[in-house]
Amino acid sequence: MNPSASSRSTSGPSTGERATAPDELIALPPGFPAGAGLPPVVLELGRLFEDAGHDLSLVGGPVRDLFLGRVSPDLDFTTDADPDTTLRIARKWADAHWDIGKKFGTIGFSKHGWQLEVTTYRAEQYDPNSRKPQVAFGESLDDDLVRRDFTVNAMAIRLPSLELVDLFGGVKDLAAGRLRTPAAPEDSFSDDPLRMMRAARFASQLGIGVDESVVSAMTSMAERITIISAERVREELVKLVNGSRPRAGINLLVDTGLADHVLPELPALKLETDEHHRHKDVYEHSLTVMEQAMDHEYEPPAGPDAVDDTGTDTGTEAGAEGEANAEAFVPPSGTYVPAPDFILRFAALMHDVGKPATRRFEPNGAVTFRHHDVVGAKLVKQRMRALKFDNDTIKAVARLVELHMRFYGYGEADWTDSAVRRYVTDAGPVLPRLHALTRSDVTTRNRRKVERLAHAYDDLERRIVEITEKEELEAIRPDLDGKQVMSILGIKPGPVVGRAYQHLLEYRLDEGPHDEETATAELLRWWAEQPESRPPKTDQ
Repeated sequence: MNPSASSRSTSGPSTGERATAPDELIALPPGFPAGAGLPPVVLELGRLFEDAGHDLSLVGGPVRDLFLGRVSPDLDFTTDADPDTTLRIARKWADAHWDIGKKFGTIGFSKHGWQLEVTTYRAEQYDPNSRKPQVAFGESLDDDLVRRDFTVNAMAIRLPSLELVDLFGGVKDLAAGRLRTPAAPEDSFSDDPLRMMRAARFASQLGIGVDESVVSAMTSMAERITIISAERVREELVKLVNGSRPRAGINLLVDTGLADHVLPELPALKLETDEHHRHKDVYEHSLTVMEQAMDHEYEPPAGPDAVDDTGTDTGTEAGAEGEANAEAFVPPSGTYVPAPDFILRFAALMHDVGKPATRRFEPNGAVTFRHHDVVGAKLVKQRMRALKFDNDTIKAVARLVELHMRFYGYGEADWTDSAVRRYVTDAGPVLPRLHALTRSDVTTRNRRKVERLAHAYDDLERRIVEITEKEELEAIRPDLDGKQVMSILGIKPGPVVGRAYQHLLEYRLDEGPHDEETATAELLRWWAEQPESRPPKTDQ
């Protein structure tokens, strides 16, 4: 376990200082994986609670990750002490503390750069008509563990004795690659319906299979996800898409009917056959495009802030050498963004959601989806707003969906420099992702077509580099600014200035850069055609 990861948690403050090196980890007794260990702060906290007459156990993800050979960024504990007692026991020992989660039984601490959260044994459940959990404190570790979401997360280590508590076979389920619930899945999902989303998320993140009893309960209870707030659903969806095997998680959402409530555009794609007739349906094509988009991501260089798709720390010690290596890093050819990139993956998954609404059967037997890119962009915006995504993320994903067809035809028709400029300026900051999405949206089995499209996009990227280097396309502006426009035309600020500016931008995109004299002549030519340039009529 690496505290540099835990210090990045957003759950509370952190000192950001590292005090424990990996070789200082406390070795675990037989029964744990060889080489696994815990940082001294875990045992220190355990002894504090023991001296105070209370139980404390490390629980959940940190214990699971020990058996997966991974480093957990979180140190989560559970105790019989109430929140006020927890605070009294450890506040002087800790470097800092926070009680933002106190009403849910959680007190947070930081110590030597580690973040630790201690939660009172609890038993929470949802009222059938409420979006918020009803929190009640429990009385024993056993009661707490049976309320956990899955057996792999219902393991604990008693402190400071380091006794493993695995009442429900979590270790065996990890070894078998199986996701089960400690109690009956119907009871577990009734307590917290979001656990159904978590099942799909863990299928993606851990590459773990889902027990048939869990799948059956998810299917019968799918509608219950509607009582969960959009924000909580969104967070699980992001983690799912960013996992190492998102296809498995997405399939589980669709097959159980959960997607009908949280992402209904996806199951709708199962009804459509793509225009090439070489895929089972547009749904399968979309999953393939998402997976191919992942191939255009690169693993960022390891540094003090590196984490993987599960939030697991993969970082190295901070220092000048590490920073220099990061600065010198050059992504592999054909990759565009660091992994995982939610915007790219989600755009790839959703890029064809406009097809069901635009499908047309032509007289010659062909099937067309005209303007599905534009319609899809609108649908994506609507869905992401419903899921409470931030505006920047919505804008980026929708832009990619809107532009994903722009490239097609480049190989058959010679694009002018103006067309290349527009491609770059329309994409704006999502251009690298558009490169990745466009290259990924080729799933035909016709190798010649694949090679032809790849060569054509290679050529387009080459031209973009050439024109960008010559004209600085990323910061493209008209040859005259607003003040110059007003001075030349003798007009005051207002809508006309904006129209003139837009015309000069179009002129710049079409013709390339011009000197001030040429741009002024074009502005005056345009102005002569505008009604505002003519003197007002006077009555005779």
